[in-house]
Amino acid sequence: MAFSQLSNSTNALAADARSLNTLKLQAGKNTPASIKEAARQFESLFMRELVKSMREATMKSGMLDSPGGDLGQDMLDQQLSVQMSGMPGGLSELIARQLSQQMAPQPTAPAPLAQRQTRPPGELVAAVQRPAANQAEFVARHSAAAAQVERASGIPSGYMLGQAGHETGWGKHEIKMAGGANSFNLFGIKAGTGWSGKVAEVTTTEFINGAAQKVVAKFRAYTSFEESFKDYARLITQSPRYAQVSQQTGSVQAFTSGLQRAGYATDPDYAAKLSRAINQTLQLQRAQA
Repeated sequence: MAFSQLSNSTNALAADARSLNTLKLQAGKNTPASIKEAARQFESLFMRELVKSMREATMKSGMLDSPGGDLGQDMLDQQLSVQMSGMPGGLSELIARQLSQQMAPQPTAPAPLAQRQTRPPGELVAAVQRPAANQAEFVARHSAAAAQVERASGIPSGYMLGQAGHETGWGKHEIKMAGGANSFNLFGIKAGTGWSGKVAEVTTTEFINGAAQKVVAKFRAYTSFEESFKDYARLITQSPRYAQVSQQTGSVQAFTSGLQRAGYATDPDYAAKLSRAINQTLQLQRAQA
């Protein structure tokens, strides 16, 4: 509501105490004009009640009293209260000063260490731990492929690089074929019944009923790391299972939590661990920019 509209509402406010809610809303805009007008209207309302109380205390009812006369007297009280409000050095200036002080932004003190440590694990570690040299090498090695897939899929390259780094131990534990050849599978994508390509069969850790167990599983194998990035993006953007995840790329926490809820991995701490890896990757990307 503009300042002129505030001014036009003064009479209505002076006559109707229920308008206080609207008045508080306007004062909440925290602009000098709205605060000044709100203070003036508060004073007008106060003066109206004061005049009404004084009149009722000094005037007695008589035979000439009538509803019309009461209405006219009430309108006079209203007009008088409006005219008496907003005077220099009056009550409205004091009210405006108090409103301004109460609504001024307060400086926030640093949170205690124990309180800061309650933040999501990924955000906390990313804030205090610098990425290691092997992480920087891994990100630099695969940045071009990730950037290309980002342009085609919309999935941030930092998210993909962080997940690939987490899944492979930043390149130290890449999935190998039976003869020792690289499967180029950076994301630990399993080879289900719908996969017709090459397969790498390895022993991995799965959490079954909350307990870690070693199992033999089949993973997809590719001809290049670029193919691995493309297949991952295709899985996230085209599979109904990850439909919501593909729409949550605006937040690391939302993205990783969505992956865990969709069952991307059985590790109950997967979202926290993945958030840490992605945040470290984003730090590297900002440093390299």
